[in-house]
Amino acid sequence: MKPSLQVRLSQHLALTPQLQQSIRLLQLSTLELHQEVGQMLEQNPFLEAEEDAPPTPFDTPVERQTADRPADSAGDAESAPEAAGGDGEGAAELRGDEFGTTERNDWENGTEGDDFDGIRETPSSTSSASGSGDGEDMEAQDRRAASGTLEDHLRQQVLGMRLSDEDRTVLTVLIESLDGDGYLADPLEEIAERLAEMVGADEDGRAELLDRLQCALKWLQSLEPAGVGARNLGECLCIQLRQQPKSAARQLALRVATQYLELLARRDFRRIAALTGADEALVRQAQAMIRVCEPKPGRPFSDAEATIVVPDVIVRKTGRGLSVMLNPEVMPKLRINDLYAQAVRGQRGGAAGAGGAATLGSRLQEARWFVKNIQQRFDTILRVSKAIVERQKAFFTHGAIAMKPLVLREIADELGLHESTISRVTTAKYMATPQGTYELKYFFGSSLNTEAGGNASSTAVRALIQQFVTAEDTKKPLSDSQISDMLEEQGIQVARRTVAKYREALKIAPASLRKAL
Repeated sequence: MKPSLQVRLSQHLALTPQLQQSIRLLQLSTLELHQEVGQMLEQNPFLEAEEDAPPTPFDTPVERQTADRPADSAGDAESAPEAAGGDGEGAAELRGDEFGTTERNDWENGTEGDDFDGIRETPSSTSSASGSGDGEDMEAQDRRAASGTLEDHLRQQVLGMRLSDEDRTVLTVLIESLDGDGYLADPLEEIAERLAEMVGADEDGRAELLDRLQCALKWLQSLEPAGVGARNLGECLCIQLRQQPKSAARQLALRVATQYLELLARRDFRRIAALTGADEALVRQAQAMIRVCEPKPGRPFSDAEATIVVPDVIVRKTGRGLSVMLNPEVMPKLRINDLYAQAVRGQRGGAAGAGGAATLGSRLQEARWFVKNIQQRFDTILRVSKAIVERQKAFFTHGAIAMKPLVLREIADELGLHESTISRVTTAKYMATPQGTYELKYFFGSSLNTEAGGNASSTAVRALIQQFVTAEDTKKPLSDSQISDMLEEQGIQVARRTVAKYREALKIAPASLRKAL
């Protein structure tokens, strides 16, 4: 083949380093942003944190009221940040202050409160933790503060036991093998195998190790909290049930926890009664005893910070309407080091050390870009939040049932931003409202048709389904078809399959499992 030269004209989009940084900072969560800021402070000598800056929200999750202040609008986060120049060496600041955090609540059925559509907390108000927490919550927090982690709590109890050094070591190994819920993560045989390999034990040594582990497991399961060291849910419940006074109901509860947990989950009391030979009244007593047991013994000792959400935006009701402001606590307090910046300016134009001055100048420019991009990030979050609040005003008064249909494109067109920018802004960013703390994505929902020719938000429909199920007769729970008919009476056309999908997303069991037999 003969080589040849060709001239070709084309267009392509090139992202400058500062634009790439702007886009990356925009999609970071609050925790990731503070980690990014920490790395930049270590790498760039021209960037510094103000000495009087308050701790980050992950150091002191303390809530207190903050004064409203106006926020400036900003341009598109996907437009290239302008390079600072001229006399822009003055200290550029991003202010920070303390603000409250919220803690997710577990679902009433005892399962963990996994996020759904960005919901993190739905209390009636966002009052301070010291005023809104009930006695049980405060007691759990005090217990965490007093005893630390589950492992520390168990180690303290082991110190009071008369054990040989070998037995104490084996028991410590089991404590270290527990997962966050207090269950033994690995079978005893695997733990014995690992220990045997570490000490180079032969077959007899392996058998001795397994015997010691089995004894140590009994000691572990005798410690507090009750149920710790269990290998499955049934064993965890049995450990707790054995601590209750002996009775016919306790004996039946032990049998149910061992053999018929699946039937109990389906609330099939008649089947349990037939299999055990007990009457339904005794089965219900056994169920009541099982229900007071803790299925996750390690839950009270779990890290509280893992369930804390620090809002990026705060919405408050004022005499003039709704006030939308950035949470100053999540905003890093940064500035350019004036002394270093002046030293770099003094070296400009000098022949000696021109290469070093150029390198320092690029680092100074990098610091300026970083501060500017962070400010632009928060300005964009504020603009998007204000647009969301303007569209969803009814939600802040009446709750999720008044949510309107909203898609990313509507906010993007209103603000002159790209739809992908809105997606980045609304991911892992949270808004504290009078109704609770929510991810920004929660305020977006698809549209459903109504008989009046209008549209209803899918979020509002889910809220209605939740209301219907909460108010239903537990002896005659509503089926998906009945809920669909009830929604149609409200003028909202929703198919039965859609109702089932929303019900499952809300973690609501089918009618057959909600029925009280």
